[in-house]
Amino acid sequence: MKIFFTIIVIGVLSIIATTKTWAQDKPNVIVILTDDQGYGDISAHGNPVLKTPEMDKLYSQSVRFTDFHVASKCTPTRGQLMTGIDAMRNGATRVCQGLSLVRNEHKMMPKYFADSGYATGMFGKWHLGDSYPHPPRFRGFQEVLSFRAWGITSLADYWGNRYFDPTLMHNGVDKKYKGFCTDIFFDEAMNWMKSCQDEKKPFFVYIPTNTPHAPDDSPKKFQAPYKGKYKGIPMHTGYYSQVANIDENIGRLEAFLKESGLRDNSILLFLSDNGTRSSSAMKIFNAGMNNKKGSNQEGGHRVHLFVRWVDGKLQHGTDISELTIVQDLLPTLADLCGLKGDVSKLDGVSIAGLLKGSKKKLEERICVSQFGEKCEKWDNTVVMKDKWRLYRYRNSLALFDVSEDPHQDKNVSKQFPEITKQLSGHYDKWYADAYSEWNKTRYLIIGTDYQNPVTLYASDWVGEYCDTRHDLINKKAKGFWNLIVDRDAEYEIELRRWPEESGKTMIEGYRANKKLGALPIGKAQLLIAGHDKTIDVKSQDTVAKFSANLKKGTTKLTANFLDKSGELIACATYVKVTRK
Repeated sequence: MKIFFTIIVIGVLSIIATTKTWAQDKPNVIVILTDDQGYGDISAHGNPVLKTPEMDKLYSQSVRFTDFHVASKCTPTRGQLMTGIDAMRNGATRVCQGLSLVRNEHKMMPKYFADSGYATGMFGKWHLGDSYPHPPRFRGFQEVLSFRAWGITSLADYWGNRYFDPTLMHNGVDKKYKGFCTDIFFDEAMNWMKSCQDEKKPFFVYIPTNTPHAPDDSPKKFQAPYKGKYKGIPMHTGYYSQVANIDENIGRLEAFLKESGLRDNSILLFLSDNGTRSSSAMKIFNAGMNNKKGSNQEGGHRVHLFVRWVDGKLQHGTDISELTIVQDLLPTLADLCGLKGDVSKLDGVSIAGLLKGSKKKLEERICVSQFGEKCEKWDNTVVMKDKWRLYRYRNSLALFDVSEDPHQDKNVSKQFPEITKQLSGHYDKWYADAYSEWNKTRYLIIGTDYQNPVTLYASDWVGEYCDTRHDLINKKAKGFWNLIVDRDAEYEIELRRWPEESGKTMIEGYRANKKLGALPIGKAQLLIAGHDKTIDVKSQDTVAKFSANLKKGTTKLTANFLDKSGELIACATYVKVTRK
């Protein structure tokens, strides 16, 4: 009996030990992605004005990639980060106009983690679609605190929102919060991480801040050091103070990780989505690079990447100069964390060997970054190999050696014709394949049980640019939505000029008693799946309602506002579709 009892005790202890080891063997993952922070906007990189002591500490403790590249606009970078696939191939190449959507067949980073037993949470900016199936809670994130479109104050965002005391979406439901937006996202992320720890579950948390993106709004305590001029150049107070606020939050996160015992077995990645947005900051310090956000020059797309994992025994405190891209991060994390799923066909490659020191160099590679609205050949394109950069400059191809000329002032294509030929030839082949993928239709889906009703926003339509509050006020834009109808049913379709929560009538202006943004709307017209119906709009109406029996399949929805004589004014900015 004693021997039997001993065997049972040993067996139980073995199970406990195995469980403990399993939990420890799965590192947590924290990805911090700032919005519009340039490579030069960190004091550890040499910035003479900006003070970022917490980022500097992280810098000293991390593996630093000094030749790391993203797209030079936010949506393409985010889509590439989440999928490991080039923007042209995954579909998300622009901030709006129906081009901020990653096609649904592409598996995203949080789904890999969820399938591998991780809790997954996101706290911050998504900017990859707001209508089913594109929001983050349908792409693998189990816990989401976010907002719509490009940011707080965007056209799709909650009416009247600002960076202080915002209304945010918690798992798809609008909820009011107190405080400054960046502080809120870090607070809620830390609360969620603690709950995962209490449940003894490894976590993947994505903290994509909406700062230091415009508007220039920040807590006053961060502003004072950045007022005035530096060597005659006005300091961008709002921008620098937002970076300083992020820095403080990184310090708060670090204290939390230490106190909770999560620090050493958490892989922490810190990067930005594109170069600096601030012309003033660029002039003060840009780490020797030319240009900023939106440019195919180095200052538009080379950003910081710090990686720390104490228990992983990475090469902390060292710089890695290999050419690396944001698409590399998913296969790298899959490698480090042993994630389930095939990542062998992604455009990125694992850089785990560089992090651990088991590999000194990557195999020779040529990387292409392209984004934009039409994505014609060489539009918003840079081709990179080692120290070489090739792009279209003044209607011809220009080659630059950034090791000798980081500011990219000297075109050396004539001196190195073989390099120019190699890179342009690679691009020709890459583009032919990528464009065929880019040209595929991106769809929103209506009538599902997952999101019913679903609101369609002008920022996700195919048509003219309509993404900001300015566009909403000066409402003349036109577009349509490509849809998949999930099932045969009767649908109620509501057309609005202003967001539903505003309570504003169709004809009134932006502010009470003012004509700003007022339109002489007299009729509303719905075109969908063979239905063409027009109804009158009364002066007190806030919405125009239609009903339509729709069949399962693909279709297109156009919602027009007309004047009393039936002349087209603009398209409805907000369309709410409910399956009855």
